[in-house]
Amino acid sequence: MTAVKDSAVKESAVKESALRDLYLDWSNLMATKELDTRLFRSIFDEWHQPTVEPEGVTYKEEVVGGVPGIWALPIGADADKVVVFTHGGGFAVGSASSHRKLAGHLAKAAGWTAFVADYRRAPEHPHPAQVEDGVSVVRALLDRGIKPEHIATAGDSAGGNLAVAIPLALRENGLPLPGHVIAFSPWLDMENKLESLETNDLTDALISTPLLEGMIAGVLGDSVSPTAPLANPLYADFKGYPPLYITAGSVESLVDNAKHLAEKAKAAGVDVTLNIAEGQQHVYPFLAGRDPEVDAELVTIGKWLNA
Repeated sequence: MTAVKDSAVKESAVKESALRDLYLDWSNLMATKELDTRLFRSIFDEWHQPTVEPEGVTYKEEVVGGVPGIWALPIGADADKVVVFTHGGGFAVGSASSHRKLAGHLAKAAGWTAFVADYRRAPEHPHPAQVEDGVSVVRALLDRGIKPEHIATAGDSAGGNLAVAIPLALRENGLPLPGHVIAFSPWLDMENKLESLETNDLTDALISTPLLEGMIAGVLGDSVSPTAPLANPLYADFKGYPPLYITAGSVESLVDNAKHLAEKAKAAGVDVTLNIAEGQQHVYPFLAGRDPEVDAELVTIGKWLNA
């Protein structure tokens, strides 16, 4: 159970949006009803609702490196350039289906293809299963002849954690690192200690400490430290890490995750771009096709990938 988010909170800094409305509906539902894993997952499979279907993008299911997923294939995209997208959802919910449209918008903006991985989810498969699946996908793409500099890892929320952690795991395995990393509202802090979790509690329409605590218990259990670098990349060594693009909404509870990641990576000499979008909610790129600010940022990210 999580504390209900107050829909009456309308501070001037908070943007009204279809995404915020969806989050408030979910928060009210989670606060008033006990949800089993099946129902919880079915709710979050509707995460795509605020995202407009991208024009000129087709989709294809495939198993890559033993991991099922969905390809987003924009018309005219370079098939030799791939975004490996790991979906959000606390490592337990969300899916390739819930994130295919978001990945499609990103791929279209870049002129790349995208593979949205249906990685193994917690609690049935605790950490590091999710990271291992991401490594398997990248390894398979390398085996297909895709150049490492033409691979990017990307993800949102918990998937943003994975997008950041997968290159670290590739390095541990002696494999080439991807050329770029994109993290939308990454959730990295497995200790729940960063300040914005409290200071933005009333402006974030979805995230709450009890919700995160349940997700952490499901993915880490009692056997994995919340400071293990592949589980909590805020404790990782970023020396030699690829260029990193990070976004977060200014009113979301996880915004400090993005800021601390940027600081940590910059201190290690990483080329970091950080955008904190004023008034926006958690994973605000879900408003692609609906919010001109989001569409413009995706264009910027596309140019950044191709620079």
